[in-house]
Amino acid sequence: MVDDCNDPMALEADLFCDQEMDLDTIEHSVKDILEAIGEDVDREGLLKTPHRVAKSYAELLGGYRMDPRELVNGAVFDVGYDEMVIVRDIEFYSMCEHHMLPFIGRIHVAYIPSDKVIGLSKIPRIVDLFAKRLQVQERMTRQIAEYIDYVLKPQGVAVVAEGLHMCMMLRGVKKHDARMTTSTMLGAFRKDMSTRMEFLDNISRGAERLHF
Repeated sequence: MVDDCNDPMALEADLFCDQEMDLDTIEHSVKDILEAIGEDVDREGLLKTPHRVAKSYAELLGGYRMDPRELVNGAVFDVGYDEMVIVRDIEFYSMCEHHMLPFIGRIHVAYIPSDKVIGLSKIPRIVDLFAKRLQVQERMTRQIAEYIDYVLKPQGVAVVAEGLHMCMMLRGVKKHDARMTTSTMLGAFRKDMSTRMEFLDNISRGAERLHF
């Protein structure tokens, strides 16, 4: 068992929480919240709500229980290719750690191999590994880039995330169209302006506006 299931960087083992999610405690807590806001927890429409919320948390926050060693195992290949690899428009769904409200959007990932490439489906899974946690977008963007860098040791990694945040849309300033863009550039993408611009130009072509 890891010491801190909420510190998802450094070593692969630290990314994985082997504790089962305590769904019973979540159910009881949701029932307490319903009572606290003045609801009748015995009302027909709410009888199964605590159970449904617990199940939804198990899915939305499933990144804590994704073992990165199993996720990547067998999907890193020796390939004589050293040009840019881009996976664009990866949908993500995460939960803001400040208000526990969703934020959603798209992530664009690029890397320049040294001598290894990773299976195409693994990059969206790495995104889920970090998105399906209590997060802030800035940290999530950096973690995705650093983990790909850790696994592949490429010439460079670039990650750009674009997100819509319910905590800003539904409460507080209530700005429905405000979007947040974050980026992390490592290696060649940080050092070489032309490499960085090639990536940014590529993801900007055909980019779609985020909608619900």
